[in-house]
Amino acid sequence: MKAKIFRQPKLWRFLALLGALVMVATACGNDDGGDTQQPEATMSPTAGGEGEQPEMPAAGSEDEPAELTEVSLQLQWVPQSQFAGYFAARDLGFYEDVGLDVEIIDGGLDIVPATVLDSGGADFAISWVPRGLVPREEGLNITNIAQVFQRSGTLQVSFAEAGINEPADLAGKKVGNWGFGNEFELFAGLNSVGLDPKSDVTLVQQDFNMTALINGDIDAAQAMIYNEYAQVLETINPETGELFQPEDLRVIDWNEVGTAMLQDAIWADADRLESHAKYRDIAVRFVEASLRGWIHCRDNFQECVDIIMAASPLGGPGHQAWMMNEINALIWPSPGGVGIMDQALYDQTIEVATSQGVLASAPDAGAFRTDIAQEAVDNLRAAGHDVFGNNYARQDVQVTEGGQ
Repeated sequence: MKAKIFRQPKLWRFLALLGALVMVATACGNDDGGDTQQPEATMSPTAGGEGEQPEMPAAGSEDEPAELTEVSLQLQWVPQSQFAGYFAARDLGFYEDVGLDVEIIDGGLDIVPATVLDSGGADFAISWVPRGLVPREEGLNITNIAQVFQRSGTLQVSFAEAGINEPADLAGKKVGNWGFGNEFELFAGLNSVGLDPKSDVTLVQQDFNMTALINGDIDAAQAMIYNEYAQVLETINPETGELFQPEDLRVIDWNEVGTAMLQDAIWADADRLESHAKYRDIAVRFVEASLRGWIHCRDNFQECVDIIMAASPLGGPGHQAWMMNEINALIWPSPGGVGIMDQALYDQTIEVATSQGVLASAPDAGAFRTDIAQEAVDNLRAAGHDVFGNNYARQDVQVTEGGQ
């Protein structure tokens, strides 16, 4: 049995979204983000008071099975190891354990998770922090309820012979970047060493791959450590006939430079959190089961790779294994507990966002909240789960040609 979450109508936002979709064709993945119609306003019979877990019948009970509350999650991109924790929570029954039936909605280039969330097209969404804060500044009342990634995965990658070892070495170079708001860590990094992105480097619009770097069209390429960086290592070096090796490359890590911005987080509808206690209760349960999924992927690496492969991801099993390894390293260790916001890293993100004009001003205190994630973490700790991962170590992943 299933029950839908109560959704607060937001007619004006829905109409605005619909109008925008009619007038503008965007290209920024593969799905339309799912049904944005508002379901009937029914209260979830499984959602109790704030912080309560639904009562589940004891084994062998003749009572009717407890109803599951239908919940939808909008991804930022298509299925891949970046989202393995959510697929693990769904496929291994962690969501069901807390009374939820979760639909995971694919993202894509033309999907803005914040907009889908605010319009009522999804109950929760995964989005990088700046990509949630910008729509929020523009009027969408959403809030970050669990900061899953503790570190940025964005790099600037070059070949060793280019001699680019730090941001200052980018002066006079052809520097690739994707645009679409992905360039701000790079720009802040250039500014930090006195370089003007508009005049001291040659900016080149880069595709979401490493072809331009491999072909020598640019000197340094933007890359995610869990994706594009691996694409180079999965490519045959024509000079050696073997795969490129890490020592062939030089990497600028924005975490080390100090201009990194926080990325994947779980976002919720702030209006509903304030006006509907049942939605907040569901949010706690959703975050708890999701974080349990990430704990499982930390401790059961290959199983989570297999789960993602079954979800029809981009890339082969070798590439997804690399990605799973690096995604885990962005989450673990979590010094304050998985999903808990690191205030210093948040402040750094806001500093970069405001200095680069991503945000007009620092957001108010409602941009994120820690009570929901803290309650979820407390529940997980009480159940015996390691929510810190202090002993986490990367797996030894073998790079394969083409990620196969």
